[in-house]
Amino acid sequence: MSTGLEEQPSVEVTESALEAVIGDRALARDDHLNAPGFVIRPNDVEDVLTDLRDQAGFDHCSCLTAQQYEDRYESIYHLKKYADPTQEVSIVVPTPTDDPVSESAASVYRTADWHEREAFDLVGIDYEGHPDPRRILLPETWQGHPLSKGYNQEKPQVVTLAEHENPIQPDHHEAESDTMFLNIGPHHPATHGVLHVKAVLDGETIVDIDPDIGYLHRCEEQMCQQGTYRHQIMPYPDRWDYVSAGLLNEWAYARAAEDLADIEVPEYAQIIRTMGAELCRIASHMLALGTFCLDVYGDFNAVFQYAFRDREVVQDILEDLTGQRLMFNYFRLGGVAWDLPEPREEFIEKTRDFLDELPAKIDEYNDLVTGNEIFQIRCNDTGILEPSVAKDYGCTGPVARGSGIDYDLRRDDPYGYYPELDWDVVTKDGCDNYSRVLVRMQEVEESAKIIEQCLDLLEGWPEDDREVQANVPRTLKPDADSEVYRAVEGAKGELGIYIRSDGTDKPGRFKIRSPCFHNLSALGEMTEGEYIPDLIASLGSLDIVLGEVDR
Repeated sequence: MSTGLEEQPSVEVTESALEAVIGDRALARDDHLNAPGFVIRPNDVEDVLTDLRDQAGFDHCSCLTAQQYEDRYESIYHLKKYADPTQEVSIVVPTPTDDPVSESAASVYRTADWHEREAFDLVGIDYEGHPDPRRILLPETWQGHPLSKGYNQEKPQVVTLAEHENPIQPDHHEAESDTMFLNIGPHHPATHGVLHVKAVLDGETIVDIDPDIGYLHRCEEQMCQQGTYRHQIMPYPDRWDYVSAGLLNEWAYARAAEDLADIEVPEYAQIIRTMGAELCRIASHMLALGTFCLDVYGDFNAVFQYAFRDREVVQDILEDLTGQRLMFNYFRLGGVAWDLPEPREEFIEKTRDFLDELPAKIDEYNDLVTGNEIFQIRCNDTGILEPSVAKDYGCTGPVARGSGIDYDLRRDDPYGYYPELDWDVVTKDGCDNYSRVLVRMQEVEESAKIIEQCLDLLEGWPEDDREVQANVPRTLKPDADSEVYRAVEGAKGELGIYIRSDGTDKPGRFKIRSPCFHNLSALGEMTEGEYIPDLIASLGSLDIVLGEVDR
């Protein structure tokens, strides 16, 4: 079917055009607050998604949400455009409870590979035609699916040792082959957490890798489903990316819940949110730079300590603002917990001092890092991630922008106070480990510009108009069957939240879209044909945190 949209996929696609693309394959409408929704048959998934990608330009499979109702299972493909993420569509695929089988979308979007494995693992939906239908977060020996309605949480998960596959098999060598299997991790500093990478080598060259995740899985989504919107969910986001991006994580939940409950955030609170989020972004990028340099040339005493020196200053400022150094719990639905600390002049001066010193520190990093010959040899032309491949895996954030993809939700799907400020999106077209480092370093400078403008606004804001929270009811009960997917630009990329309301004060379904999850899934494409040291560099350049990958 042709709709004339093939040659201009970035133009705005109307609902009538979407209806024309999907045609009679749409069984019904199931609109979400953020996007039109279409219900399709389980055996039409591949055809419908292919047409939406090729004819309507929806080249970004942002998220897949799986859930179970009393009478059916359901898979929701949240589709966007990299050229314009405000254009969204939800494809809803119901399957019967006695036979939850749906066609796989992995042949259309490579990122659906991991998403569908997670949907099977936690909810219990099978995806016919999936290239690798294994569990992904839980062990293969796990019994049942934790997010399905029939799951018995009290059933002991006892499996005899004989049933566990031993990942460290006895050495076996064939004279005619140079192939070797190598375990990397899960307990090693260079894996940035409990990540196990199964690598197959041909001589010294990587033939295949399989990231083995789930060691830090805590069923965060289920915990959020057991908490109330107003008070009990907000502390959890700090624990996803637990090292640097607390306020960014909190904003992802706040944006989704505020849209769901139709809450308007005061302008003054939006400025504070924007300033705090950019401080977290700087802290995150400082950590990423320090640990990456430790990965690629083992420089602990210099770059790692320099990065932590500056990160500590940011952490001090955030502690003054929020009262915490790591788990901030500062955002509230409708605003923030409180105003700037008193005396506010001292807080503003302390933050300005950090910003004034930052240019000289950036120059130090350029001397120590980007101009370092060893660093350049390790990073230039390694970990190549072509733009088309990055999009296919749903990569976002500095990983995507280091491949020349001009995509940033702060600008492209505006929220907070970002539209009112002067700043630029940083992109590089090198597509390698070096480009991703340059993007993060330059984003620190852009974050500083944003913070400076926020401080100017906060300093001159009338005292009698400093409203930090909207008037939010103590108990929130959004309309039953309301559904929303909202995302923010986290330090590592698009951090999204899907919420379905069941009419109570707790979500019926809460789904976390982790940018690290998507970015890590592309690691195999980046490292095939390279060497083990290049794998370590490429993994470091992704800047993953396993708490957010596994959730």
